[in-house]
Amino acid sequence: MTQSPAGVDLAELAVVVRSGVAESRHFGWLVALDADGAVAANLGGTAPTQVLPRSTTKPLQALACLLAGAELDAEELAIAAGSHTGEDAHVDAVRRILGRAGLDDSALGCPVDWPEDEPTRERLIRDGETRSRVRMNCSGKHAAMLLACVANGWDTASYLNPQHPLQQLVRDTVERVAGVVVEHTAVDGCGAPLFSTTVEGLARAFRALVVAPEGTPERRVADAMRAHPFFVGGDNHANSDTMTRVPGVLAKGGAEGVIGMAAATGQAVAMKIVDGNPRATTLLALDVLGALGVDISAAGSLVDLRILGGGVPVGAIVPGADVERWLTSTGAAAREHA
Repeated sequence: MTQSPAGVDLAELAVVVRSGVAESRHFGWLVALDADGAVAANLGGTAPTQVLPRSTTKPLQALACLLAGAELDAEELAIAAGSHTGEDAHVDAVRRILGRAGLDDSALGCPVDWPEDEPTRERLIRDGETRSRVRMNCSGKHAAMLLACVANGWDTASYLNPQHPLQQLVRDTVERVAGVVVEHTAVDGCGAPLFSTTVEGLARAFRALVVAPEGTPERRVADAMRAHPFFVGGDNHANSDTMTRVPGVLAKGGAEGVIGMAAATGQAVAMKIVDGNPRATTLLALDVLGALGVDISAAGSLVDLRILGGGVPVGAIVPGADVERWLTSTGAAAREHA
């Protein structure tokens, strides 16, 4: 345990080791829940203020759209809850949602952007295309929000106003599922309102989605994401790869080092890396779930993050001292560190 310059307790969550030297360290907060919902780990103590969950909250925003009456099939629900990489299949899904609302790309309130998928981006540039809203990674969420507005006769031009009926429903949904009263309203990178919560609240929210009775809106979100992981992220995307390789696990990361993950059996974990770098979050979340009894044997490279020098492995990203101590105390085997 250490303290930030502001005197806030932080846990060492990950270490970057290069050629035997601890090159970088990531600190933050991590909360894990047992299958029955009891707190199994609370590393870093209780965050002094609520965190901004960024795109980790998208499954709850998608849930609010369902509750508002948006009719979404499983692929569409997955992309509404995801941060897609802008591939053509993603664009098709977003436009299906918009078309059912009687709208087109111009209704999207997210910024224009290039697709995150590199081959798609290079092809568009070669073809002389420009940045667009529909290729932006949040366009699925925005399309679902617009469809929810149309279903209720709500104004679509102001759907990103925090006081809009849809955003008030999102806020209520975040508070209810996370079990935490929102203290801060911010603006996310895509322009949508962003409601704060705690790290434990995120873990509880992800657990609530996977343990909800089958057929409920909460379970529909979890089932859609796990059945169609490509629409949550895309090719070579950590969230998509996690749900593809580790059956039953629900995973959604966000900007600035936030992630939530839960197993079908109820174990859950969430964290916030205070320096904002997400490179260790998937590794840590899977290691924690593994220590709680979830089978992560198929995770492969997701929990074997190599550091390269001259194109060959010379080190690795590994759990930090506080995480390693907790893993050891739960009986998890210590990892061979490079």
